[in-house]
Amino acid sequence: MSGPVFAGRFAGKVLVVTGAAQGIGRAVALRAAAEGGRVLLVDRADFVAEVAAEAGENAAGFNADLESWDGCEAAMRAAADRFGGIDILINNVGGAIRMRPYAEFQPDQIEAEIRRSLMPTLFCCRAVLPHLLARGGGAIVNVSSNATRGIYRVPYSAAKGGINAITQSLAMELAGQNIRVVATAPGGTEAPPRRIPRNAEGDSAAEKAWMAEVVGQVKQSAFMHRYGSIDEQAAPILFLASDEASYITGTILPVAGGDTG
Repeated sequence: MSGPVFAGRFAGKVLVVTGAAQGIGRAVALRAAAEGGRVLLVDRADFVAEVAAEAGENAAGFNADLESWDGCEAAMRAAADRFGGIDILINNVGGAIRMRPYAEFQPDQIEAEIRRSLMPTLFCCRAVLPHLLARGGGAIVNVSSNATRGIYRVPYSAAKGGINAITQSLAMELAGQNIRVVATAPGGTEAPPRRIPRNAEGDSAAEKAWMAEVVGQVKQSAFMHRYGSIDEQAAPILFLASDEASYITGTILPVAGGDTG
C-alpha cells in the first residue's frame, strides 16, 4: 500500500469493497483498513483472502459472483454478520472485457460487457439498502468511468452511463434517509499486470491494435496527456466515502486528468 493514510478516518465504520482482489479495489480496501475501518473485501478471485490478510485483523475476504443477485445479497449479509452492520459500500467491480469497434461486437459479447460493468453495481446497491437503512444512513460510492465518451468500448460505455444514472437517481431518492450516493469516473489508470485477465480468451492481433488506439485516445483526451496511478484513483474514492464529504451526494467526480468524459 502507498499513498497518504489518514489515521482514524474510518474508525467505527464498516465498509464493503467489491472487486477488492486487485487494482483500484485492492488499494481502496487496504487504505480503508489502515484508516481504521472494518472491511469486507469481496471478489470472485480466491486470492482476495491474501489481500484481506494483508489488510489486517479488522478485514475479511469473501468470494462471490457479483454479476448475480444471490452473490450480492450474500456478500452484504456476510459483512453484516461479521461486523454487525454496514456503513459504506464501494462498488468497484467492472471493466471492459474487449476493445473493438462496435461493428465487431457480437450480441453475446455486448451482453457480457453489461453483466460485468452494470449488474454488480445495480444489484449491490439494492442488496445493501436494508443494511444502510437499519444503520440510519451511510454512503455508497460507485466507480464509473470517463469512458462514457471514448472509442471501441460502446457496451462498456453504456454500462458506465448506467452507473452514472444509478448514482444520481438513487442519491435523489435516498437523501432524506441520510444515505449519500456518489461516484468517481476514473480515466486511464496504470496498474500492475492483472492476475486474472480482463478477457479470458486472450486478445487477437487486431484487438491489441485497437487497444493501442484506445490508449492513444485516452492520453490525448486528458489535459495531462497521461494515465493516472492507482493511488490517484483510490484517494478520491476514499474521500467521497468519508464523513469529510458529508454534503456531497449525486456527484460524479471525473478523475481523468481533465477529461470529463
